[in-house]
Amino acid sequence: MPPVMSQISDPKIAFAYLRPACVLLTREPTATNVATLSSQLKEVNDATLQQLQEYVLFPLRFVLKVPGPRKDKQVQAVVEAMSYVLENTCVRSWETLRDLLSELCLCVCSPADPGNPAETSEELKSAVLRCLCALLHAAYGDIVFKLFEPAMLPGLGAAISLLLALGEKEKSRDIQAAALKCLQALTLQCDCPLEHVAPSSEERCSVGSIMASFLPGITTAVTRIITGDLRQGHAVTVRAIKIWSRTVGLVMEDAQLQGTGSQKTPTADLGRIGQLVVPRTPDWVKNTAGKLCILLKKVISCSSAHQHWRVRLETVELADHLLAGCSQALGECVGPLLEALVGAMNDDEPRVRERCEAALAEISQRNRSRSAQTFTEVLSENLHSLATSLPRLMRTSDDQKKLFVLNVFLGYLKVLGPLVSVVLNSAAHLERISKALMQVLELDVMDVRIVEERSYGDAIESGSHDSHSTHVQRKHFLYFTDDRIFCVLMEICRTLGYYGNIYLLTDHLLDLYRQSSAYRKQAAMVLNETVRGAAGIGVTAHGQGSEFEAQTNCATEEDLKAAVMSAMEEYTSVSNWHLITASEETDRDRQDQKLLSPSGLLSISSKSCYTNASALQVTASLPASPSSSIVHQLNSNIWQLCIQLEGVACFAQALGRDFRPLLMTSLYAVLEKAGEETLLVSQAALHSMLDISQACGYASLQELINENSDYLLNDVSLNLQRLSQHPQAPRVLTVMLAHTDCSMLPLVGDIVQDVLMALDLSYDHTAPLFCSVLHALMKALARWFPTTCSRTGKSKSKQTSSDQEVFNARQFLLDYSKQKELAEGIGIEEDEETEDLEVPPPAESEDVDDITDPDVKVELPLHIRITKDVFERCVHLLSDPSLRLRLKVLDVLELCVHVLSERENELLPLAHRCWPPLLQRLTTDDPLAVLRAFRVLCTLGEACGDFLRRRVSKEVLPRLSASLARQAPISAKAGPVYSHTLAYKLQLAVLQGLGSLCQRLELGEADLDAVCEACLPYLSCRQPIRLQEACLSVFRHLIQVDPDAFWFTLNEVHCADSYAPPHPDLLPIRLGGMGRPRDEFSDNVLKLLREEFGPVG
Repeated sequence: MPPVMSQISDPKIAFAYLRPACVLLTREPTATNVATLSSQLKEVNDATLQQLQEYVLFPLRFVLKVPGPRKDKQVQAVVEAMSYVLENTCVRSWETLRDLLSELCLCVCSPADPGNPAETSEELKSAVLRCLCALLHAAYGDIVFKLFEPAMLPGLGAAISLLLALGEKEKSRDIQAAALKCLQALTLQCDCPLEHVAPSSEERCSVGSIMASFLPGITTAVTRIITGDLRQGHAVTVRAIKIWSRTVGLVMEDAQLQGTGSQKTPTADLGRIGQLVVPRTPDWVKNTAGKLCILLKKVISCSSAHQHWRVRLETVELADHLLAGCSQALGECVGPLLEALVGAMNDDEPRVRERCEAALAEISQRNRSRSAQTFTEVLSENLHSLATSLPRLMRTSDDQKKLFVLNVFLGYLKVLGPLVSVVLNSAAHLERISKALMQVLELDVMDVRIVEERSYGDAIESGSHDSHSTHVQRKHFLYFTDDRIFCVLMEICRTLGYYGNIYLLTDHLLDLYRQSSAYRKQAAMVLNETVRGAAGIGVTAHGQGSEFEAQTNCATEEDLKAAVMSAMEEYTSVSNWHLITASEETDRDRQDQKLLSPSGLLSISSKSCYTNASALQVTASLPASPSSSIVHQLNSNIWQLCIQLEGVACFAQALGRDFRPLLMTSLYAVLEKAGEETLLVSQAALHSMLDISQACGYASLQELINENSDYLLNDVSLNLQRLSQHPQAPRVLTVMLAHTDCSMLPLVGDIVQDVLMALDLSYDHTAPLFCSVLHALMKALARWFPTTCSRTGKSKSKQTSSDQEVFNARQFLLDYSKQKELAEGIGIEEDEETEDLEVPPPAESEDVDDITDPDVKVELPLHIRITKDVFERCVHLLSDPSLRLRLKVLDVLELCVHVLSERENELLPLAHRCWPPLLQRLTTDDPLAVLRAFRVLCTLGEACGDFLRRRVSKEVLPRLSASLARQAPISAKAGPVYSHTLAYKLQLAVLQGLGSLCQRLELGEADLDAVCEACLPYLSCRQPIRLQEACLSVFRHLIQVDPDAFWFTLNEVHCADSYAPPHPDLLPIRLGGMGRPRDEFSDNVLKLLREEFGPVG
């Protein structure tokens, strides 16, 4: 780098150096001469330049005063040169300050209207604003205060109007921000890091008196900037809020208005200028405060919900500044200002929250010593007013505004803290707040999908893992969609419970719950969260000095328990727990109706007949019937049950381990709802059970049920004996079986016998009720006692291991010869003698009792005995007229076979008994039943092996083969919609199970040929993809049974290789598929040959 030249420090040398350029610029005011002077100015140090300031500024000002049109570039160069001088020197002359201010404003203002900018370039405007800012910062000593004398009102007003117009109407963000920054400096509000003149109290009062004349114009224009286009950027909005805040704080300052010198009358020598002076009289202050309140509400409504956190932070600064200095003069504005502060308490940005909390702490400190009661009254009045307008705001505002309003509501509660209980003692406040929450939390119950979604066994078992992994239906509200709004509403409820009187709130909310069905769901939601808040869950205490210090406001255990018990009693009452949730009568509903005699209905229709919370009633006891209910009423009932189930979980969380005694009256009811057919209700019940288990200190849901199984099973046993009154008892047992382990099997054994006895006594009536129980029981037994291995797996492993052995042609021919001789009766006697000699002696360890008493049978395990009993009942139910029941029985039967798969002595007689009805399901039943029956057949074939070979070969296989052959042309020509038909699903199921069935049963050649012939058409590429894949799996299994035969069969269809004989004396090999052109079967045939027999040429 070249060395930096030292600046000129001698004034005489500097004068001699600058004089030629100044003289030349005065004679020839051109842009070149301005540039020459600017470059020379930078070679003079600041102290010397200060002494030559007036001399240097003269030619530059002279250029600005030359009459006639001027180019923007020339004026811009002059202003930039002046900026350099002013940034490095001080202005000590009042005349220089005044004249420069006027001349610079004239550079960019319109000649016809000095208060508005002219059509000049953005570069010139930016340069002038920079120069103006430098001029105001260069004003030395007290001369800047001469700007705020009455005589300067016209000039000051023109400058302020020009800067406001530039800040409001310019399209450039930089010019807008520069104009507002310049306005800050002009009104002594600049916040830049440079040094500024600090006015005394008297000087501040004089400035405030003069600025009172410009207060309406400044606040109105700046309000338009703040509420203007969001595209102007957050920096412009932040500066505008600062100007609004500091200007109002200066003019309306309590200290000035209460002083004696604030009401000076203008002197007579001012003439007409005196009319511009605004005396700050009490009437003027009152009127101005009312008008400012209107503007303030606009500012806060726009800035408090602004997307950028710096704008929200500046809103907090505005509220704090005005409340600190103008709370008396701006009495009408205290409410909106407090609202702005309170609304920022829950801001997403930590810096905004911290500044807000500090501001509220200062306000509390100030008011505690003088008018704390007034402060509390203002807060409570604002809370009441906001609660009144809350429903309207939630209906008409956008989500961002709604979120802000609710944050304000929550903030008021947090600021009031323990005083919330005092406020809620007012009946008007309690009624208004509760009704506002009721209206805001109104649910949208018109979604028909809620009614349509049904729950089945898989949904019940999905909660077996101790996590909230199951899908939870999101609540839909009428007046908002944002989840953040719902979170704030729930926090409001918890805060009310934390600071309020739990007895008062519980009684009031239960009254609303009972009064109208329109408020029932909302009242339950609020009550649930209120109880959680009373226990201190999900509540952050707000620290505000000694008045608002974080206290342990949690209700006592006795208070909580009393509130929970009263709420639980209301929730689980007959009229609120057993609601209609189905839009049309299902099979289960019809069976329930059959169980209920008219006398039984009369005896249980009165609510007073059963006071015990565990006395369960049926849906049909309600006056309306499901078929006549409308969708929104059904949805409303579903949501009410879900919210009440959530409430039980909330109560458990609030009481913790103290909730365990209440499990005796609540757990049975929750289990009952976990078995509901309505998906939403069953999911809510499962989540409630998980929360209860965690709250009560149980390690898992399984432990919760096991630890409480004694009285649960006792209730189930008693209720099973009175099914006409408690038809939901089987559901409870179903859910218990789905979420427990084998340790409960001895306890369940007696109840299972009760269920089976009830089935024996009345199949027609009780079968639909108990079939789901038997299904859950068998699923549980299959889960508790899994089979160790698969028979097909064994045979397959043997086959693969033998395939891996090296093929020995000599040994193969010797074995073949021996088998042929045995078939002809040669050598049988010798073979028998050899076998006799090879019989090993009995082991010494064999039990002697087993030899002497062969007829004594070992007692079977309990789960095997239960499975046998269930299997026998299923045999009878397989021919039931109800398709739904037959399908369920087939599922149960399949599970029974799984459990008994390792007990051939027990399984084979049962398989013999169930064969006739199973054959009927396979051959002459609904396609859905055929699907399930074939699945059962495959499972039986897997377990029983060749026991079923003859039956399947004679009675099933011909029908299946004929069906596959008949459907093959149809599926080959069908379109994509065909995959949704029952015929397609039946084809797919048969093809997927047929191969393993044939392999396990070790069918003969004729049967295998029939299967092969029926399946060959499905190797066509015209068939649906999944049918082709299933057919490939059939052939893979068949190849395992007889690889040679099926190698030959596949090569007869398509053969890509020409097999040359290994010796000339051997005849050439001729296969049917040789020489055939590529066709629809080629790809799948070649794929099978490559996979099973190695590379194909």
